[in-house]
Amino acid sequence: MNFAELHNQYEPLLIANVWDAVSTVAAQKAGYKALGTSSAAIAATLGYEDGQGMPFDELFFIVTRIRAVSSLPLSVDMEAGYGDSAEEIIANLKLLAQIGVSGVNLEDSRVINQVRQLDDVSEFSRNLRAVCDALRSEGYNLFLNVRTDTYLLGHERALQETLLRAQHYRTAGADGLFVPCLTSEKDISLIANAIDLPLNVMCMPDLPSFDRLKLAGVSRISMGNFVHSAIQSKLIDLMHAIRWHQTFEGLFVNEGYR
Repeated sequence: MNFAELHNQYEPLLIANVWDAVSTVAAQKAGYKALGTSSAAIAATLGYEDGQGMPFDELFFIVTRIRAVSSLPLSVDMEAGYGDSAEEIIANLKLLAQIGVSGVNLEDSRVINQVRQLDDVSEFSRNLRAVCDALRSEGYNLFLNVRTDTYLLGHERALQETLLRAQHYRTAGADGLFVPCLTSEKDISLIANAIDLPLNVMCMPDLPSFDRLKLAGVSRISMGNFVHSAIQSKLIDLMHAIRWHQTFEGLFVNEGYR
């Protein structure tokens, strides 16, 4: 079953979001069927701010290390494409496809002067069409999961704007629609039923359970940066505990050491 087909199963596809080789191996051992990178987690690991703060070359290196330890289908979070033109984005995506990446996320917002804002829907759609046409004309089979940040940015008409953008993106060639921060079961169902694309939602504190998401029509569930953030919190706690208690005993509580 290829990556696109994993979006059309009876159960939603649960993506394990990873950020390095270690997290990738952990996800594979846990039995996940597909992986996705988290741009925020990779940026934090390398000491950058999220929002395309790191160079594409550094992201590409991390992706090569992930591919080196796992043959699972991998989708790469490409943010706004790491390019100022469709041609630059196309070149980047070709490099990913050539090392076996199965799909990418492309988002319709970008950080400008430290403020994230939505792109103009027509301009974004034109660039998306150019990207889709170029890749497919040359035989590159990347699953293009387009992220719209209508809910993330609190758009005043988030549902209506999401439906409008989904229609534009489907026409431009998108393979899937990703709506982070979408948690309303009613809105999820309305969007899933209205668009002719697999719907991807993301981990949030008030996201419905997986069985409810399935009933609402969700095809793909991702983790975002939340697993990485939880691990970082535990790491900070551990570092504090060692310094506070002046012993390493806490490291071996669950390891069977005497």
